[in-house]
Amino acid sequence: MRFKPTIFIALLAGVLAFGAFSSFDDVPYEERETLILHGVLSFIKQAHVNPKPIDDSFSKEVFKTYLKRIDVGKRFLVQSDVDKLKTYELDLDDQANRRTLEFFDASMELLDAGIARSEVVFNDVIDNHDFDYTIVEEIELDSDKTEFAKDEAGLKDYWRKYLKYDIVQKFTRKKSGQEDAIAKEKQYKLDVEEGIAEADEERKPAETKTDEQLLIEAKEESKENFTDLFERLNKLRRSDRFETYLSAITNYFDPHTDYFNPKAKQDFDINMGGKLEGIGARLTVDGDYTKVLTIIPGGPAYQGKELEVDDLIVAVKQEEGEAVDIVGWRIDDVVQKIRGKKGTVVTLTTKKKDGSIVDIEIERDRVIIDESFARSALIDLPGTANNIGYIKLPKFYSSFENEDGNSCAVDVAKEIEKLKNENVNGIILDLRNNTGGSLSDVVDMTGLFIEEGPIVQVKPKDRPAYVHNDKDSEVQYDGPLIVMTNHLSASASEILAAALQDYDRALIVGSKSTFGKGSVQRFFDLDRALQGNTEFKPLGNLKISMQKFYRVNGGSTQLRGVTPDIILPDNYHFIETGEKEYENALEWDQIEKKDYNQDIVKLQNKSKIVALSEKRVKEDEKFNLILENAQRLKDNRDQSSYPISISGYDDLIQKRKDEAKKFENIFDEEVDFLSVRNMAVDTAYINADESRVGRNESWLEGIKSDFYLEETLFILRDLINLEESYSSIEEKFKTSEKKVIKP
Repeated sequence: MRFKPTIFIALLAGVLAFGAFSSFDDVPYEERETLILHGVLSFIKQAHVNPKPIDDSFSKEVFKTYLKRIDVGKRFLVQSDVDKLKTYELDLDDQANRRTLEFFDASMELLDAGIARSEVVFNDVIDNHDFDYTIVEEIELDSDKTEFAKDEAGLKDYWRKYLKYDIVQKFTRKKSGQEDAIAKEKQYKLDVEEGIAEADEERKPAETKTDEQLLIEAKEESKENFTDLFERLNKLRRSDRFETYLSAITNYFDPHTDYFNPKAKQDFDINMGGKLEGIGARLTVDGDYTKVLTIIPGGPAYQGKELEVDDLIVAVKQEEGEAVDIVGWRIDDVVQKIRGKKGTVVTLTTKKKDGSIVDIEIERDRVIIDESFARSALIDLPGTANNIGYIKLPKFYSSFENEDGNSCAVDVAKEIEKLKNENVNGIILDLRNNTGGSLSDVVDMTGLFIEEGPIVQVKPKDRPAYVHNDKDSEVQYDGPLIVMTNHLSASASEILAAALQDYDRALIVGSKSTFGKGSVQRFFDLDRALQGNTEFKPLGNLKISMQKFYRVNGGSTQLRGVTPDIILPDNYHFIETGEKEYENALEWDQIEKKDYNQDIVKLQNKSKIVALSEKRVKEDEKFNLILENAQRLKDNRDQSSYPISISGYDDLIQKRKDEAKKFENIFDEEVDFLSVRNMAVDTAYINADESRVGRNESWLEGIKSDFYLEETLFILRDLINLEESYSSIEEKFKTSEKKVIKP
């Protein structure tokens, strides 16, 4: 979110003027870590929207979080180590207040010793243990359900099970890959025999290996992967682990308050500046895994549609060579492995939310900026809703971020004007997967649909909320309006959806709730705050949650998000997603509501429209499949104990594959009679670049198979037919020649 520079400068100056930093030179701390810790805690105390006290509750939570992060799989420490660290459990608040690091120093010593011990155990097990892949046994992968090993013998048994699980996984993937290659080889020979394909003398036949050979390969690969893991762990800098400790402290206040070292801040700026290259995805750390945080609109991953937010990347394969297991790797090492020259192909082995393992090929490219911008099309569903305007907004970008582009509010206004020139009968604004952006733009954009009035309230710490108003009484579009959202619609998307819902100006259609991020973050440069101490700089930056958003009705968008007027089930219908998943998320609360109203339209039959949609969804085969699949995903996700015999694991994976087949093509079939076209005014721009033509065709094809959009068109039809405000449009639909009416 963006605030006016004057507001940000004033807030920054207010913090720096406070006496927290002025006395630091009098404190006898000279080490860089204590300097950073002092700056972080002082900034949080002065600027955080909800600076919880540093007390025993702080101590317990930081202890728990840090312990989990340094040994997420409970593979290095044993119970005696934990007992030693536990003596500090109620002392971390006192150490933080003293700006000392006794606990961190003790944890470093025990962790180093634990890693060294586990490396010896690992080498002993992998080299000397005769794994029996027929014994029926299981491994629990959810560390919250397991205890630390009591002693070295228990640790050794854990490593035996974990390595066996890893080998069985790799073996199963190798065998499945071999079977696929053999099937393709058979199909190729049939195609040649039937004249469908030409014989290729240079084609290499599919290689066939015995199960024993594949097992040997899997074991060798597992040994290599974990040997690399220990090498990386042994090369970890003290600063890396200190940042883990700092993050445990900052995340106690909320999950979006974080310390960024200078390189991490630079990477953040590059990502936010739209200069991403490679596959077009932002990654984060999730325990031992690298997790997909966002997919960049217009990038290769976005085009491929296979890589998804929250996917865990477990291996990376270049065009030449074998897949490299990256579990346990540093995030910057993973990024270097995934990045590459435009036109080259990287294969990511991903673990999906349902636990399935999927290989995804992505051709690297530059992120196509124009696909991050607002764009529109005309949609017809004859006999239901004709000549409807559709606007897709991937993010709330601003002119401050894009030197060669307008603000999204300006761009959406232009798209609306073009659609009005086409005499559209309604507009659908699609904010699905839009994770937010510019605050000023969302205020301006919401104002396109209402007269002047409050749009969103922003409350800083210990001060009254101030209101961002639409001050322009002009209404650019007064026709039927639907806003589409899903569980990844966040921040600015939630502000717009909430405001239009509160004003009763539009119907919100989407999954059970939006993301629920109702907080504002700002970066503070520790170098600027901590004067002097030149020998320790650069110190990095602190991102702090400074304010919260509130709807005009007084309720926060934090945690709860926006509940749509009409809920359409998706694959995550039974899985808790969004801000609710985070520990220490800021709480939902409410403040005084503002006076607001609009005289554009009067929605008097919303309950009837909701009931009609609920009836259609209940009777719709695809939505029933979605609900069935959502339950399957929930069940798979809840399963954390896995068989580690070859037959048991293979049966589980095969069972999941068989169950998934039923749902494979849900989103592939085009919606009957749905037609999508560009406006004539856009054709010159599209046809000026051959790559634009291809991307545009792909975009239109995606719309044609979007059955969520189909149901949204039915909802729009009901909105027009039932609301008196749109009676003139209703007459147009009544005279439609084609009748393809869905009950």
